[in-house]
Amino acid sequence: MGDTRTRTGRRRAVPWVVVGLWLAALVLLGPLAGKFSGIQQNRAVDYLPDSADSTQVARIQDRLPGGESTDLVLVYHRDGGLTDADRRTAADQVAEVRGAFDLTGETRGVPSEDGSTLMYPVSSTQPGQDEEARDAFVDRVRDIAEGDGGLSVEVGGPGALNTDMNKVFGTLDATLLLATLGVVTVLLVLIYRSPFLWLVPLAVAGVAAATAMAAGYGLHELFDVTVTGQSGGVMTVLVLGAGTDYALLIVSRYREELRRHERPYDAMRTALRGCGPAILASSGTVAAGLLCLLAADLNSSSGMGPVGTVGVLAALVAMTTLLPAVLVLLGRRVFWPLIPAFGSEPKARRSLFAAMGTSATRRPALVLVGGGVLLGALALGTLNLSGSIKQEDSFTERPESITAMRTLAREYPERSSRPVTVIAPADRAQAVLDRARTTDGVADVAPGRSGSGWTEIAVFTSAAPETAGETRAIEALRAGLDPTGAYVGGPSAQQIDLADSESRDRKVVVPLVLAAVFVILVGLLRSLVAPLLLLAAVVAVWGAALGIGGLVFEPVFGFGGTDPGLGLLSFVFLVALGVDYGIFLMHRMREESVRGAEPEAAALTALRTTGGVIASAGVVLAATFAVLTTLPMVGLVELGFVIAVGVLLDTFLVRTYLVTTASVLLRRRVWWPGRLSRAPELPVESEAGRVRSPA
Repeated sequence: MGDTRTRTGRRRAVPWVVVGLWLAALVLLGPLAGKFSGIQQNRAVDYLPDSADSTQVARIQDRLPGGESTDLVLVYHRDGGLTDADRRTAADQVAEVRGAFDLTGETRGVPSEDGSTLMYPVSSTQPGQDEEARDAFVDRVRDIAEGDGGLSVEVGGPGALNTDMNKVFGTLDATLLLATLGVVTVLLVLIYRSPFLWLVPLAVAGVAAATAMAAGYGLHELFDVTVTGQSGGVMTVLVLGAGTDYALLIVSRYREELRRHERPYDAMRTALRGCGPAILASSGTVAAGLLCLLAADLNSSSGMGPVGTVGVLAALVAMTTLLPAVLVLLGRRVFWPLIPAFGSEPKARRSLFAAMGTSATRRPALVLVGGGVLLGALALGTLNLSGSIKQEDSFTERPESITAMRTLAREYPERSSRPVTVIAPADRAQAVLDRARTTDGVADVAPGRSGSGWTEIAVFTSAAPETAGETRAIEALRAGLDPTGAYVGGPSAQQIDLADSESRDRKVVVPLVLAAVFVILVGLLRSLVAPLLLLAAVVAVWGAALGIGGLVFEPVFGFGGTDPGLGLLSFVFLVALGVDYGIFLMHRMREESVRGAEPEAAALTALRTTGGVIASAGVVLAATFAVLTTLPMVGLVELGFVIAVGVLLDTFLVRTYLVTTASVLLRRRVWWPGRLSRAPELPVESEAGRVRSPA
């Protein structure tokens, strides 16, 4: 009796201890989580690899007198032509800007050919590298530069573009977190049909998100991991999406075990033992796929690997420790009004997924071929994906900097309003100037600051920014100036380097992701065929989802291009997350096969028992990534759309029909070369009642 009381006391104490430890962790980690948004770096150069020319240019500019400059262009425009009063207004406002800030270089107005526009390049090193100071500088210039009576005044240039991007990313974390929590709340209420139960996984997901933010801040401080607004937003979605998926699996299994165990503690322990391996394998697969991004050349992609990984691990730890502890403490009443009573049987209901699986297995070859043809046809939509998106098209709602950029491109077609920055060794500056002037596609050059052994040169091309003509001019500059030791950078060159690095990263990271996921699946399923089947399925889903994106991005959404990182990031997430659901299905199929079930029966049983949970998890995960489509950045909209569509395809087409029918057709060969593949099969009775061979 004494031992019984001791065990009972231990059962009661363990959940309280777990909750107490989490509360203590929140007290310690909360202040660090609050600093997460402050470490995000969102300049284009922060995304680039250290070896890129444009990265070297940005770093050398920091060492020039005054440090990093903030470059703006004030654009004055009146339809029908500027008046003398307009020109005086422009000159007065530029003079006021010069009086308020230390400007570098001349601030000479450049009129357009038709006299309707006047642009004033403005540059200052006063704000330095502090983002808040740069944003304040831009905001102050915008306050000064105002038009009236038909005179429009726009402040553009690289500095204004960075400020507009900072404002978007500055509100991204809070907006994304609240929107995702709202979507998850609605879905959990519909799934659980309980006025209380949905609060528990949602609260635990919030704790996991705070933990992940604190861990992300620690990664940046300790290992100098690059954290961008994009990786921070994706981490939030991963924590809430993956965490809710794990919660759905645990709660579903816990509900089953409460009917078999009198004490909630015993029911939860059994539930964790049952679904724990699948959850661990699932999170391990996602983490392994994300960590492969460390091999990427882009700082933004390589940083997203560990940032996303800590998000998934935070969700895993919170959902396998804090969630069970809270559920045990609340007892059965948390399921009200559908309380699972001890010894009761669940209400018999026709399983939709069992019906779907049965229909698929009647003609498995036809279903498999038809599904494969459908995915292949959808993948052809990738041919409609347009080229890399320009900076002016990267916002869904145009800020002032983009409006100014378009005005300049329209009114100054004969030359670029955005210079290409060349950094030359000081002792070769004149030779670089002379060679740059004679380069094809160059309209004008102007020397700038000098210091620390380097000279800054502004090169204006004859083509508009981010056009094929400007790209050819930049490539010609790099080829012609390479012997001089000069570097060619600036905003347009940064976009070229981004696209080149993304292309390289796809060739390196994609095979690594496939290899890492394959190894984990082989270890879990003890087979070579089943992992290959799952990988083929998720790759097909990725191609189809990307193809659907190609069919809607430009024709329906009106996007002017595709984010260069879309292919790689969508592949990593869809493969890592899509294999999750394959793990849940195939792991249960293997359990049934180990118990002696024949292949078709094992496949249908696995689909019937896991289909509902997988469908709920898939809808939640797709909905959380779909939240990204509400943000004002085209790159995030495209990423969220492709992943959401891919998860839904994977959940309702590939898992339900294609993987199931392929497993039925392969029969025990799906477990080759493992022991299960050599187990004898019983004759299978056909629909007509005749006995046929399993082969």
